Amino acid sequence: MTNKKQAKRTQGMSVLPRLFKTLFEFYPVLLPVVIVCILFNAVVSSIPSIFMQKVIAVLEANWQAAEWSAISGQILKLVGILAFFYVLSLIAGFAYNQMMAVITQGSLAKMREKMFSGMQKLPIRYFDTHNHGDVMSYYTNDIDTLRQMISQSFPQLTISMVTVLTVLGIMLYYSLWLTLVVIAGVICITFVVKKIGGNSSRYFVRQQQALGRTEGFVEEMMNGQKVVKVFCHEEKACEQFDQINDALFADAEKANRYANMLMPVLNNIGNVLYVIVALIGGTLLLENVPNASISGLAFSISIVVPFLNMTKQFCGSISQVSSQLNSVVMGIAGLNRIFDLIDEQPETDEGYVTLVNAREKADGSLEECEERTNVWAWKHPHGDGTVTYTRLQGDVRLFDVDFGYTDEKIVLHDISLYAKPGQKVAFVGSTGAGKTTITNLINRFYDIADGKIRYDGININKIKKADLRRSLGIVLQETNLFTGTVMDNIRYGRLDATDEECIAAAQLAGAHDFITRLPLGYDTPLSGNGASLSQGQRQLLAIARAAVADPPVMILDEATSSIDTRTEAIVQRGMDALMTGRTVFVIAHRLSTVQNSNAIRVLDHGRIIERGTHEELIAQKGTYYQLYTGSLELE
Repeated sequence: MTNKKQAKRTQGMSVLPRLFKTLFEFYPVLLPVVIVCILFNAVVSSIPSIFMQKVIAVLEANWQAAEWSAISGQILKLVGILAFFYVLSLIAGFAYNQMMAVITQGSLAKMREKMFSGMQKLPIRYFDTHNHGDVMSYYTNDIDTLRQMISQSFPQLTISMVTVLTVLGIMLYYSLWLTLVVIAGVICITFVVKKIGGNSSRYFVRQQQALGRTEGFVEEMMNGQKVVKVFCHEEKACEQFDQINDALFADAEKANRYANMLMPVLNNIGNVLYVIVALIGGTLLLENVPNASISGLAFSISIVVPFLNMTKQFCGSISQVSSQLNSVVMGIAGLNRIFDLIDEQPETDEGYVTLVNAREKADGSLEECEERTNVWAWKHPHGDGTVTYTRLQGDVRLFDVDFGYTDEKIVLHDISLYAKPGQKVAFVGSTGAGKTTITNLINRFYDIADGKIRYDGININKIKKADLRRSLGIVLQETNLFTGTVMDNIRYGRLDATDEECIAAAQLAGAHDFITRLPLGYDTPLSGNGASLSQGQRQLLAIARAAVADPPVMILDEATSSIDTRTEAIVQRGMDALMTGRTVFVIAHRLSTVQNSNAIRVLDHGRIIERGTHEELIAQKGTYYQLYTGSLELE
């Protein structure tokens, strides 16, 4: 067995105790009550054979009297006791089914909450390296297999296994010889379950994995449907889907074929075993073979008849256990994936410098306050117990920074630059030169491999990531709008912003005009990532969202790339107003948007090859000059 297979098997075996521990944490009182009810139900379902044996024994002992009055009292007493247990069993069964519904749905809800809250803490790297459709499958397919395992498989397995053990004990109590016959049949059943059930379980696990791949492909095609149609890629997409779907079909077909085969085979083995027990029991009676049992009862019809009933019940319980194994295996496969997501290492954050509201004292120093003052300060606790406050100004400096998305491939080499408060710094270069990567390092979506980044003189590794990002406003090239109203999407930049502040931000970004022309204005609902809006309108809302956050540092990553030239002029005026007094990092392919920058950095293959103002770079007649004159020729 390979190490990979051993790891998978170990993981599958260890995940169940963790699940039970989790369920107990969720429902420390309700779950034990449910378990007691299930156990009571299982034991009660096993005892009718005892009462049957006692009733037949009474009839055997009094068959010559042939008078109901002579035996009615004993029989009615036994039936009454059994009926009493059945009533209690009915109450316990009703109770545990109701409580199980609460535990199942409540546990799934809490599990989804744990997954989602954990997912919010994952680094950007995780989402860059995992298929989004497969991640969605955690919340749908994997959760559904867990639901089936908790609500159906576990109660049924518990009842069946307790019934098997109880019935086996009763069998040994009454007759060792007939018990040995049943055990021989069980060995045969175990072999069949291992052979057929093992194949079924293996393919059910593969089915679960194939289902995640299928959902991932469908999600990818839905997001890229316009691209598929533009390039007439429909037939190729269908071919690719057919391949993935066929793989899913093959695994599902084999899994269900073995699963459907298992129950009929087990039922027929149980029927054959029933006949064999009847024949051997009858033979033992005719031959007057001495009974061997714990009870010390003589071998008689009062033992053989209940034994036939117990044989049927014993085989039926084993069949029930076998029928639930596939659901358990699928549940374990889904549970492993769920716990894999929960166990993903969250984004590390060793920062201790926080961002606080501040006000200036009479002596010019800063002090922390609760109310919003539009003055921000870095709260820096020191080892000696003192705390210093540094005004948030937006001074960003990089010193000899190296970075690679993997250790083997470094994409930024020896990057050094500074942006003083209020300066506008532009990054120019071909696609893949490293422009966006630099901004990803400033907001710590990724951490540098070597060098230092200082923010207002503080190493950004010392600043808590949430506070660091709260001080940065970002407008990405790829706009994301959320389900809600236009106002909700603008307020996403600062949740405590008033309607008036959101409208002012929209006016500043140049979005107010088109918003007022929407059917419900700012209350117009958006869905599907703002599919009802044009790409330019969506980008304007993203700029308004950044404006309402009112941060001291702005990162504009191709913020006007999806806007036409006329709209760009409107937006540019708003952005110029937005950028006033702020430190701004601009990434742009349109060089017209960076001409008024205080400093321009030209990148090529992860290195800064030119730096200066627009006029200085034009005078150098280097790469920037070639890019600029080339853009003029294209225009």
